[in-house]
Amino acid sequence: MTPRLAAFYTLMLVVLGAGWGMTVPLSKIAVSTGHRHFGLIFWDVTIGAAFLAVVLRMRGRPLPLSLPALQVYVVIALLGTLVPNSTSYMAIRNLPAGVMAILLSLVPMLAFPIALGLGLERFSLRRFAGLFAGLTGVLLLVLPRASLPDPAMLVWVPLAMVASVCYALEGNVVSRWGTAGLGPMQVLLGASLVAGMLALPLALFTGQFITPLRSYGPAEWALIAAAIIHVLTYSGYVWLVTRAGSVFAVQVSYLVTGFGVLSSLLVLGETYSSWIWAALGLVLLGVFLVQPRWQQGQDELAPDAANAVSGGQAGPGHPSARTTPSQSR
Repeated sequence: MTPRLAAFYTLMLVVLGAGWGMTVPLSKIAVSTGHRHFGLIFWDVTIGAAFLAVVLRMRGRPLPLSLPALQVYVVIALLGTLVPNSTSYMAIRNLPAGVMAILLSLVPMLAFPIALGLGLERFSLRRFAGLFAGLTGVLLLVLPRASLPDPAMLVWVPLAMVASVCYALEGNVVSRWGTAGLGPMQVLLGASLVAGMLALPLALFTGQFITPLRSYGPAEWALIAAAIIHVLTYSGYVWLVTRAGSVFAVQVSYLVTGFGVLSSLLVLGETYSSWIWAALGLVLLGVFLVQPRWQQGQDELAPDAANAVSGGQAGPGHPSARTTPSQSR
């Protein structure tokens, strides 16, 4: 790799991290006027699916509808979108957006013990130390009374962590059972369509549907912007993996967390206690320790580290690592 090419790929990494990080405060704005999770999820995945359908059509790649493919779509829709985004949207209504960015960064650390249980990974002291650092960071968020702006927010932290657990499960399921030979954009489109078909009746039944025939304010434009940014950055991430390799591209996880906290501070005017900054440092250390290492020239993510980039379709914060090219096998 030439120095100029390395600099270009690094710039792309920063752009992707900044884009994904920006979806954190945008999601906070999207729920600020009372929009609820099922209505938000429906439009998230609908906007994303429309974009992906155009891209796949231009590339001449149809969406497979075989039974194995449908099974993949359903699993990814549930673990990668419907469940985690529902809990994330509920949590981000009541937690600072920067705290949500930190909690969503726990995905690779939570994925490690799951991978051990599935026999996908062998025990590693380095990665165990990363898990310990990440969990210590969470304790710094929840134990000191002066950590969160309001101690009553504490009850929403476990709900926020449901998303991280789902994404950790999602990545390990993909690593263990594969994606039926589907490409990453095919999986994302299929999962988005399934998630939309599930979210629509739920939104209508619960009165959460957001009609598009309305006046558009900051919340509505934030929803649209977050959905578009997610699809564009996810597509850019897939491109970067194919060009620079997954071990390089997965470093975007640091930037997503950092930009998520920074953009929340700048856009929303949030302020954080010293405990939260300490928690951010420990979580980033944990992410570093559980990251994959280059091994014998193989450019492939370790199963548990496949989730170093975390989050659902659009959703509050992070991209999903549902399928990178190295995982689609």
